[in-house]
Amino acid sequence: MNIFMKWFHRLGSPPWFYNISGKLIPWFAVTTILTLVVGMYGGLILAPADYQQGDSFRIIYVHVPAAWMSLFIYIVMAVAGAISLVWRMKMADVMLISSASVGASFTFIALVTGSLWGKPMWGTYWTWDARLTSELLLLFLYFGIIALYNAVEDRQTASRAVAVLTLVGVVNIPIIHYSVEWWNTLHQGTTVARMDGPAMDSSMLWPLLTMAVCFKLYYIWVLLVKARAELLSREINNGWVRELVGGKANG
Repeated sequence: MNIFMKWFHRLGSPPWFYNISGKLIPWFAVTTILTLVVGMYGGLILAPADYQQGDSFRIIYVHVPAAWMSLFIYIVMAVAGAISLVWRMKMADVMLISSASVGASFTFIALVTGSLWGKPMWGTYWTWDARLTSELLLLFLYFGIIALYNAVEDRQTASRAVAVLTLVGVVNIPIIHYSVEWWNTLHQGTTVARMDGPAMDSSMLWPLLTMAVCFKLYYIWVLLVKARAELLSREINNGWVRELVGGKANG
């Protein structure tokens, strides 16, 4: 427990985070590229065509991981928002706002690829299906968080406002997840996380899981980059940033 608390407090230190994140970024960049190559090769080349959908099903290797990430990132933001409101941790604010644009991007990709997949399956690019509508609402929540943060000049006030908005919007996450069970929708049900096992052949499943790992690694990679930039903009007048800039200038 003491080790966890020590790590927790270290993570809340802007200089420590900036230093350690700079060392981690190259590793996440390399592993993202490697898993992308493996996942796409497995999904586009090795996986057999679906017996009903043919090759059109291969969009699943982008659509499903993107949809998973749209929910995962929002949950991360909600946790960061709660930490920010309870413990007033500056790094939690940074993580929340730095995640928002990445989450919005994944949500947009999920909606676009879902529409492209829906055309051959449903005969239309869009329908006001419960899953699609709640996912679209999630995109608007991401946009609202970004807009609210940029609309308030004082960073501390802006951080509190977006933390509250994020926590209010988290109610949409279970709605998205369980929408296919609660309502009669066109969207297919869960095929991977099932009590009786995945409803996919292993030759199709492993590339999907590899792409899911790839998208998570990409999120961490981009998050660290964006968080470092956000941190510098917030801490520009603090001594450790002046020392950092001064050291680079002398070097």
